[in-house]
Amino acid sequence: MTTTAPQGTSTAVQPAGETPAPRRQGHGARSSPLSRVAFVVVLVLLTAVFVGPLLWMFLTSFKTAEGATSIPPSLLPHPATGDGYRPLLDTSSQTPVIRWFVNSLLAGVANAVLVTVTAALAAYALARLDFPGKRLVFGMIIATLFVPGFVFLIPNYLFVNGLGWLDTLWAVIVPSAGGAFGVFFLRQFFSSLPMELEEAAEIDGANRWQTFIRIVLPLSKPGLATLLVLSFLTNYNDFLWPVFVLFSPGTLTLPAGLSILQGAFTINYPVVMAGAVIASVPAIVLFILAQRNIVEGVARSGLKG
Repeated sequence: MTTTAPQGTSTAVQPAGETPAPRRQGHGARSSPLSRVAFVVVLVLLTAVFVGPLLWMFLTSFKTAEGATSIPPSLLPHPATGDGYRPLLDTSSQTPVIRWFVNSLLAGVANAVLVTVTAALAAYALARLDFPGKRLVFGMIIATLFVPGFVFLIPNYLFVNGLGWLDTLWAVIVPSAGGAFGVFFLRQFFSSLPMELEEAAEIDGANRWQTFIRIVLPLSKPGLATLLVLSFLTNYNDFLWPVFVLFSPGTLTLPAGLSILQGAFTINYPVVMAGAVIASVPAIVLFILAQRNIVEGVARSGLKG
C-alpha cells in the first residue's frame, strides 16, 4: 500500500545508507565551558589592569616613607600609618590640599554648568533652526576640534588678563565654557529626537523657546547628564591651564597644587599618593552615579569609540 503526502507539503526522501546531517546550533545555543572560563579570565585580567594601580595608590598612601620605597616593594603597608594624610589636612600650611579640593569642585561644577547651557542653546539652533550659513557655521565649529589645545593658551591668557581674572577661579571657569565638543555632542543628540513631538507642541500653541524648555530638554536628560559629567571631569583634571593663570597657594586647583608636593630631589610618596586618593574620590563617585546616563547618552548621540 502506498501513501501520498497531502497537497501543499513537501517530503524529503533520504537515500538508503545515509544518516541525516546533524543540525547546527543556533545563536541561542549555550557556550562551551572552555569559552566561559576564557571569558572570566579575560575579565579578571582587565579588572587587574584597571583596578591594580588604584589599589596600589590607596595602599601606598598608608605606608611610611621608607616602606613606600623599599626593595623589593610590598603591597601591604608594614606598618600601616596615616602620616601621609596629616600634612594634607593642615589648612595653615603652604599645601592646603582641602582648599585645592574645594577650588577644583567649585571650578568644575561652574564650568560644567556653563558648558552645558551654552552648548544646549547652540546645538538646538544647529539641529532644528534653518538660517543662512548654518552648515558653514557648524563646519567651523567642528574644525576647532582639530586645533591643538595649546594654541589657545596665549589668546585665552590675554583674554583673562584683560578682564583682571588672573589668580582667580574665574580664569579656569569661563574660557573653556564655549567648547566645540559640547555643541557637536548635543547636536547629534537633538537630531535623534522625534520631530513630531516638537510639531505637536507648536500645534498646541507653544513657541520655539517653550518647546525647547518643556519638550527637548526633558527628553535630553541622558545627553545633558553625560555632557555635565565629561565637562566636570575635564575641568577637574586640567593641569596645564591652571598652572598658567593661578599663582598663590590659596587659589590653586587640585591637579596644579599636587605638583607642589613633589620636591626637587626627594618625593614623599605616601603624601603624593594620599593627595591622589583625595583627588580621585569625586571622579569615581560621579562615574558610579552617572554611568547609566553616560552610556545611554553616548549611544543615542551616535558617538562611537
